[in-house]
Amino acid sequence: MNSFLIIAFGIMMLFVSTTSRLEGYVKALAVQGFLLFLLVVTDFGKIELASFIFLAVETIAFKTIIIPLFLMRTIRKNEFLREAAPSLSHFYSLLIVSLIFAFGFFISYWSLKFGNNIRPLYFGISLSAIMTGLFIIVARKKIITHVMGYMMLENGIFLLSLSIAKEMPLIVNLGVLLDIFAGIYLLGLFVNKIQNAFDEDHIDTLTHLKD
Repeated sequence: MNSFLIIAFGIMMLFVSTTSRLEGYVKALAVQGFLLFLLVVTDFGKIELASFIFLAVETIAFKTIIIPLFLMRTIRKNEFLREAAPSLSHFYSLLIVSLIFAFGFFISYWSLKFGNNIRPLYFGISLSAIMTGLFIIVARKKIITHVMGYMMLENGIFLLSLSIAKEMPLIVNLGVLLDIFAGIYLLGLFVNKIQNAFDEDHIDTLTHLKD
């Protein structure tokens, strides 16, 4: 069951590399949040009760519902439809992300030589998701897409942390969640202000800003 959920999580990263519809990015984030919730549920026996409750609320409430709804509202309010003039075509984006996944699994299986407690599928997909999030931030031009790339990167970090969730204090989880929520909220406001001031929505607009 866990293997299927993790593979589905990885497929979502491949999906976002081939789509230009911004609502598709948001839906992929919501699906990833739900998959992370199911992974938390299946790992219930390995996580302390307090941490389990917090992680479950974080994944199903924030990652699956609140943040995707906020991003969807921002997209529709500013009438963002597609990623305009991406730096790379969908074919090359898919090719690069596929190579990232291959590299992630190579690193995960190579790391088994140094520790038997590493779960290759967890580690490979999470590492690949982190690098794919960084790739999306670099290869896309819209500011709102950068926000979603950051969220996908954070989802990869969250997946990586699930293997050691039983050792993570509740206060650390709370700090991470507050940081994510505040960051997404402020970035959403920033996108709205940029749109209102410049009637543009990609990172080239930032070159017009002055102190």
